[in-house]
Amino acid sequence: MTTSTPVTGPLAGVRVLEAGQLLAGPFAATLMADQGADVIKVEAPGMGDPMRQWGRTDGKSLWWPVVGRNKRAVTLNLREEEGQELFLKLVAEADIVVENFRAGTFEKWNLSYERLKEVNPGIILVRVTGYGQTGPYSNRAGYGSIGEAMGGLRYILGDPDRQPSRAGISIGDSLAAMHATVGALSALQRRHVTGEGQVVDASIYESVLAMMESVVTEWDVAGYQRERTGAILPNVAPSNVYPTKDDQLILIAANQDSVSSRLFAIMGRPEWSEPGHQYSTHVGRGQAQSELDDLISEWTRTVTADELLELMDTGGIPAGRIYKAADMLEDPHFQARESIVQVPDANFGQLRMQNVVPKLSATPGSIRWTGPEMGQHNDDVYGDLLGLTPAERAELNARGVI
Repeated sequence: MTTSTPVTGPLAGVRVLEAGQLLAGPFAATLMADQGADVIKVEAPGMGDPMRQWGRTDGKSLWWPVVGRNKRAVTLNLREEEGQELFLKLVAEADIVVENFRAGTFEKWNLSYERLKEVNPGIILVRVTGYGQTGPYSNRAGYGSIGEAMGGLRYILGDPDRQPSRAGISIGDSLAAMHATVGALSALQRRHVTGEGQVVDASIYESVLAMMESVVTEWDVAGYQRERTGAILPNVAPSNVYPTKDDQLILIAANQDSVSSRLFAIMGRPEWSEPGHQYSTHVGRGQAQSELDDLISEWTRTVTADELLELMDTGGIPAGRIYKAADMLEDPHFQARESIVQVPDANFGQLRMQNVVPKLSATPGSIRWTGPEMGQHNDDVYGDLLGLTPAERAELNARGVI
């Protein structure tokens, strides 16, 4: 696909400038690009986003095509006054600016919100940082892993007899990106009413904190601290991974009263659901969580994984295999919903990657192209959009401005 592919998503007509790197800010821009926004990614000349180097195979990144998809890429030196003035010209043509530098960096580059607003009163500035734009920690460097730690997630991840674990993906960055996107679209809706833009302040630690359910309230009211519990949620049973006759693992989630009763009936133990039995109530099952898991495991070991999944499906009991990438690529449900799609790529020919989420019925988003080369769209943006002549572009390039 090329950048001339027609755009029909719900954000078609919205222009986003992405001035950031790594994951938090860029993923927010990816989410908007997937829904049809014209995202122009600004990168420092000769350097570019480090994501272009991550996940390499045969000297080529397999991460960049995903996080950089659907974007136009330009080079621009924001540390120089000429680069800042050129950026302001782009701001005049944009709706949203996304940046994820340390707090104060844009101000140091003479690109404060007040200055952006001078050239475009409706501009929405989305700022993604570790700690937010205010407070005593705002000037600290902050990566996603630190936000996960301070937001409370790391403490409860892993097994109780080991140090806190990590999620295995950059979940803190991704959560900040999703909250930043919600903020950007909320501000865009407000601008439809007032015509005024505003600043969206999305911190990583607060984005993680927002997902921590009632952890803070439990401590505040009852002095209860959630601890690391490995594969289970304490007092939520049965909900665990269970072994099968053919040495596979199936996750069964039957912790609701009506669902657990159906499971017990399939197991040949309907009396466990009768009034007065400990397993008949949520509290009772939670108190006997370990014992109940052992009993269920004894039963699941008598059937194969396929047989167990068929029994669970027939009984209306949530259950599923623990998928790896290879399983996703072969699953008929993934295929039917096009959860994973094949996209043309200049370096690899074809790449399979996750599709756009969520799916809209009337104006669905799409993957139109994978991550572009650095500065690939300099002529499109600086020439067609801003009207700079080839000679002007060549001069700026020679001076390292673009």
